[in-house]
Amino acid sequence: MEVGKSVPTQPGSRKEAPPPEPPVADVAHWEGLEQTDEFRQLVRSRLRFVLPATVFFLVYYFLLPIGNGLAPDLMKTKVIGEVNVAYLFALSQFVMAWTLAYLYIRKANRVFDPLAAKLRARAAAGKDGGAR
Repeated sequence: MEVGKSVPTQPGSRKEAPPPEPPVADVAHWEGLEQTDEFRQLVRSRLRFVLPATVFFLVYYFLLPIGNGLAPDLMKTKVIGEVNVAYLFALSQFVMAWTLAYLYIRKANRVFDPLAAKLRARAAAGKDGGAR
């Protein structure tokens, strides 16, 4: 037995009370927020970024195996010493992935997070959503 640990009890021998309900003022009301303009704007703006970025990523990612299959001579072309086009293209995928991550974080900080904060504030405002 470890110091600071409680002694295990037999299963079913102890009933735990459910956690207390939070005060009504502390409950966020999420129902109906999907109908608000802020929510729709958040979903649209995220989709406008994520969909093209995903398509670009997949096309760029699959260009390496497609290039190796369809243009092996081009991919074998040596650029610097034994480093060929295929190696450089493969390494560029890491740079591309980090660039996409940076662009997403920048967009999230400028657009997605403020919209999400408005939605959280509206949910915290109460059942009417703080409608104006």
